[in-house]
Amino acid sequence: MNEGYMDILRSIANSEPTPGGGSVAALSLAHAHSLSLMVARLTLAKDKWAEGHNAARASVELSEPGLEEAILLAISDSEAFESVISAYRLPRETEEEREQRSEEIRNATIGAALAPLNTASSAQKLLSNLEKQSASCNPNALTDLASASEMALSAAKIASFNVRINLEYIEGEDVDLLNSKINKAVEQSIKSANNVALMVNQRLEW
Repeated sequence: MNEGYMDILRSIANSEPTPGGGSVAALSLAHAHSLSLMVARLTLAKDKWAEGHNAARASVELSEPGLEEAILLAISDSEAFESVISAYRLPRETEEEREQRSEEIRNATIGAALAPLNTASSAQKLLSNLEKQSASCNPNALTDLASASEMALSAAKIASFNVRINLEYIEGEDVDLLNSKINKAVEQSIKSANNVALMVNQRLEW
């Protein structure tokens, strides 16, 4: 681990509100993609794991861009929350200013919910892929794949907290739709993670 990694942890640990939980969710997703890539490459490294090569290649195709995307999601989550703070700081002396401020707060709050929703959706997609990968990957890396699954599931769950807290005090059809999407993403993520765990336990005879 280098100093750059520690800098990220220190930035999370300070008293500023960003980066916060939503960014941590995206960083957890980045770790999950990294582990998935490692398992895929360990599988592709030897012909005796040829049965798993197709799934491994699919994992590389998903997780190479997915890793970059996760870092961007961490950044966008912080930016979205900062937009909410900026909206609350808008003037509210006149009725027109108050109406504009309320609209800006709502729009920024929706944006702050969309950022972690995208993280949860990406985590769910990765978990679905890990299900396929778990059935035929290099068995020596099964615990790493299981770790990727748990990290991705954590990313989805942490992201869901941030979606729900942002939507808690606003109403509308768009809010209902976002709540439905995050509930479905978490539900499917849990199902996929459970299937990965079952396959890992089966293959390791645990």
